[in-house]
Amino acid sequence: MKPAITYQWYLLFLLAVVTLVSCNKQSEKRLDPRVTLFRNDKIPYGTWYAYNNLKHIFPDAEIEVNRKQVATYALATETDKKLVLEGSRYEAMVIICKSFTPNEQEAGALHAFIRKGGHVLVSASNFGQALLDTMRMSASNGFSVTGEGPKGVTIDNPVTNKRDSFYYPGIPLTGYFYNIDSSITTILGRDSEGNPNFVKFDHKSGGSLQMHIAPLALTNFFLLHKQNKKYYDAVMSYIPENVTLVYWDDYFRVKKREEEEDKQFSALGWLQKQPGLAMAFWLTLLLALIVYLFESKRRQRAIPLRKPLKNATVEFARTVGRLYLQRKDNNNLAHKMAAIFTDRVRRQFNVRTTMDDDFITKLAHKSGYDKSALNNLVYQLKYAQAHPEVSDLELLELQKQLDHFYQNT
Repeated sequence: MKPAITYQWYLLFLLAVVTLVSCNKQSEKRLDPRVTLFRNDKIPYGTWYAYNNLKHIFPDAEIEVNRKQVATYALATETDKKLVLEGSRYEAMVIICKSFTPNEQEAGALHAFIRKGGHVLVSASNFGQALLDTMRMSASNGFSVTGEGPKGVTIDNPVTNKRDSFYYPGIPLTGYFYNIDSSITTILGRDSEGNPNFVKFDHKSGGSLQMHIAPLALTNFFLLHKQNKKYYDAVMSYIPENVTLVYWDDYFRVKKREEEEDKQFSALGWLQKQPGLAMAFWLTLLLALIVYLFESKRRQRAIPLRKPLKNATVEFARTVGRLYLQRKDNNNLAHKMAAIFTDRVRRQFNVRTTMDDDFITKLAHKSGYDKSALNNLVYQLKYAQAHPEVSDLELLELQKQLDHFYQNT
């Protein structure tokens, strides 16, 4: 094969690896590290458990998923039975997302919901500065990049009136609040280092806003680790149990991602979102790969076959045998055959050719040749060398035994 073709194969292999890694990014068979916070995800950092257990926490309440912008509900008519911001002391909203940065309209709609007696629980790793300023506090936001930080939380359990602690071996829970105005804020929970991470603001109407800065503590991994589900029960217990309608919000979970995708548009990313174009793209790539493979194979020069080397010793013995047979000097021929035999035994098996019983035993062991047949061969050689006259029949028998020995060793 030509070196150029070899380089083509290397380049093709490298291209395939880069394409698979960059486009698919498929994970190995290990713990899924993706943080989706999606209610249908059963992966470690999904919220399947939290969503599906709302019915057990609020057995008399209807659970509804909200995918619309909350600001639009403030403009809806009162005849719409699906209003999220209907405004009632019997309604609650649960928001679990990576980043909670409501705009002015969204913040106003949530405030109207609370002002009418509703309860809002927001769990996010990042809170917008405008909201933090309104609530008169600061926050240390974000996930741990280094993998270092507290992995435990504590909460003041309103049922047992005790402070319970919980831990898990996952991504650190590094977010916390500080510079808190204690006149309007109630601290409900802390991380394992004592920093507040769960606070509550009560409204005079009876509604409330609860801000929780450890959303990973509400994921499947945390809640299903040992007895950590009690932490979820304690967090939800700060929402009155007599609510009749609980909204699980999906709008804020995807809002930040959609904004980032709009800013970071790429041709390949857009192409992958179009099923027809994506299929055509991958089909074209596959066809190009097939054509390249067959074209490279067609241009390869066939490797010539080489015949294996013949056994020169056996061929030489036969040639010498035919030469002496023509001269009818059987005795001399027998001596030559014996000399060739002993020379080959010494070179191939490194055995001294004493032609005695010890010689036969060693040669049979090293060559794997039958000992009785070898004993008969040595006898024939010694006989031919000891007698001045060797008949044609005896010479042919000796040649036959030597050929058999050479072919099987």
